[in-house]
Amino acid sequence: MTHKKHSKRGFSYRSVVRFADVDHAGIVYYPRFFHYFHVAFEEFFRERMGANAYIDLLDHQKIGFPAVSSECVYNKPLRFNDSIETAIELVKCGRSSVKLAYTVKKNDDDSICAKGIVTCVTTDLEAFSSMETPKHIKELFLELSP
Repeated sequence: MTHKKHSKRGFSYRSVVRFADVDHAGIVYYPRFFHYFHVAFEEFFRERMGANAYIDLLDHQKIGFPAVSSECVYNKPLRFNDSIETAIELVKCGRSSVKLAYTVKKNDDDSICAKGIVTCVTTDLEAFSSMETPKHIKELFLELSP
């Protein structure tokens, strides 16, 4: 079960660590945190623009947001079935890019398990070239300001 919560500013998405997320050591395999980041990114669009908004951007408007830079600092391991919350905050919104900060917390003790930064470029998927972020999308990203 997952839950979304938001106010006018910021966004966070609650979920649980799945069996497929853990490695042989029994902890979340490090690249899975980037998956958690992206799931929160998609859920942000779903929450603010409707259930099919992200699919519509990709498939019909031919607008995408490929990552061009990413980093993550891991603070505390997560294990199978841990309840987590992934929060998103805007770091910078440029003409054709957005830099977002992600924080993954363990819900039972509110400890920060990972913090990441991902920069995405607004991309015309037909030409596969950068494009100016449409005004309505830029306004959406600005809602993530701290």
